[in-house]
Amino acid sequence: MIIVPDQIFKAYDIRGVYPQDINENKLELIIKGIYTFFVKDLKKNNLTVALGRDMRISSPSLFKIARETLVSLGAQVFDIGLVSTPTFYFAVLRYGYDVGIQISASHNPPQYTGAKFAKRIGNQLVKISKLTGMEEVKRIVSEQDFIQPAAGGKVTERKDVLVEDVKDALKSVALPKLKKFKIVADPANAMGILFLEELFKQIPADLVKMNFTLDGTFPAHQPDPLEFKNLKDLCERVVKEKADFGIAPDGDGDRVFFIDEKGEVIPATLISTLVTKEILSKKPGEKIIVDIRYTRNVVNMVKKLGGVSSISVVGHALITEKLNREKAIFAGESSGHFYFRETGGAESSLRVILYVIKALIEEGKPISEIVSAYKSTFESGESNFILKESTVTKELLKNISDGYNSGQVSWIDGVSVDFPDWRFNIRTSNTEPLFRLNVEGNTEKIVKAKLLELKSKILQSGAKEKH
Repeated sequence: MIIVPDQIFKAYDIRGVYPQDINENKLELIIKGIYTFFVKDLKKNNLTVALGRDMRISSPSLFKIARETLVSLGAQVFDIGLVSTPTFYFAVLRYGYDVGIQISASHNPPQYTGAKFAKRIGNQLVKISKLTGMEEVKRIVSEQDFIQPAAGGKVTERKDVLVEDVKDALKSVALPKLKKFKIVADPANAMGILFLEELFKQIPADLVKMNFTLDGTFPAHQPDPLEFKNLKDLCERVVKEKADFGIAPDGDGDRVFFIDEKGEVIPATLISTLVTKEILSKKPGEKIIVDIRYTRNVVNMVKKLGGVSSISVVGHALITEKLNREKAIFAGESSGHFYFRETGGAESSLRVILYVIKALIEEGKPISEIVSAYKSTFESGESNFILKESTVTKELLKNISDGYNSGQVSWIDGVSVDFPDWRFNIRTSNTEPLFRLNVEGNTEKIVKAKLLELKSKILQSGAKEKH
């Protein structure tokens, strides 16, 4: 009997090492489990399924198995081929498919594979996570409690998805005029290549390409822009080329980071603030969501422009759910995910790139000057800690927060405490056995002092800082 390991069922997706954790035989069971879950959940057979994949070495053979398995169960499969995750979400929403499955392991190292999957409810997407069905998928796979094979399955290839995705983004973020900027892009041999190529076919740019060949071994560096060491070459190249800015998408293209003309990484919260300004200037009164790690730059802009702000827990599936539930127009996450109501609550890196270009056209200033004007607080950057096995997380969080109980305490995700001139959040990671600390404040001096103070308290519990 083929055993699918429980640990591949993560908080927001399925992920494991190929071929030990996930191979072709195991994927057949996983796909049967996902499709069975959707049939029971949506109470209908012969579902329409968008099926996409990334460029990993294992992806073509796994994709083939996924396609064959779905057809055997009676699914009407729409093969959208090689696509970024945002383009995959776009396909599910735009073409009105019931569900979608993307074979991808995002920014993980080359040996990984996995799957993200979502269902469409009207004009909204529901990403399947630990809160929306992942545990049930795990149970179905573990017990092999699958629906029976059914007739009516077929495959239709869909070639036009990316072109339509870019057209849709351009229609949404109407550029006041076309101006040719010099842009350096490093998609790290991963899926961002596709939407960058198509975008800059449809609008003019002097595009300097770094690592623009799809290669699942990631020969240049890991496709994870949140690790700033992966951005070093891009930062240097932006300065060398005298470019207007740089772009760094992650492995599956659902996160994106930007580099200013000085070769500095722009914090994702300042990009969120830029997008917030662009949106609320045209649509005052709309709701904007920001994650709990750093809130003040975005919230201050929302207040200034008469919008409504809402604070979210961390995690892409959870933010998509909150955006849809609260009918927000935009959500920005400090990890580089940017979400929009009009994309069903899913990420759209294309729209964010276009908002940056729009701001450059409208303001006629370098990007560093534009975003520095939005900066009302300083951010520490995330510190991570490995806890002792005996540590009781809730007790540690309470002990730390008790020392700061003169501030405004919130337990939205871990613990956050707000003071007039600074705030912090400490939470457990959703994806790794880590404690994560973020501090923001009105001055760099206060951020540094409070960061040291909080680190000292965490280390006293026996935790070790992860460098």
